[in-house]
Parts: sequence; structure tokens; C-alpha cells
Amino acid sequence: MERVDDVQRAHDVILKGRRSLDVTGVEEVEHFDSQEFLLQTVMGYLSVRGHDLYMKNVNVEDGLVSIEGKVEDLVYLDAPAGNKKPWFKSLFK
Repeated sequence: MERVDDVQRAHDVILKGRRSLDVTGVEEVEHFDSQEFLLQTVMGYLSVRGHDLYMKNVNVEDGLVSIEGKVEDLVYLDAPAGNKKPWFKSLFK
């Protein structure tokens, strides 16, 4: 039997045909526009880049974000050691 903590900490990225993306384990949507999404997940920051991107569904309470559009790039970003605030957050202000 799965514990509640295990379910909340689960993180999956499901990409269907480069047009539909479901991400679980999302803690916060930091930034989004038609070319890039920056998601804070339980496994680190995830950058999703592409064209004509839009948020189809978001439920941060359940940790689910669904994105539609042409996905070209998925990258996990980590802050340098000892830095509490990720260096890349300043890029999206």
C-alpha cells in the first residue's frame, strides 16, 4: 500500500507525440509563456521549451500540469551548490 507521502512525492513526465505533456509532482509554476514553462517539481526545476505552448490543465494542489503545443526541449535545472535561490529564476522576472 502506498503512503500519502509517496503519492505526493511522485514525479512523472509523460510526453505524447511531442504535442501533449503531463507532468506530476509539480510544486509550483514559476513562469510560462507560449515558448517556455518553468516548473518547480519535487525532483528539481523543469524547463519545457517549444512553440505555441499553453497550459491545458493545472492543479498544483494535486501536483499536475498539462501542457499542449509543440514540445522541443525538456531540461532539468539545478542551482549551484550552496545557493538557496536558483540562479535561473532571475532570468524570468
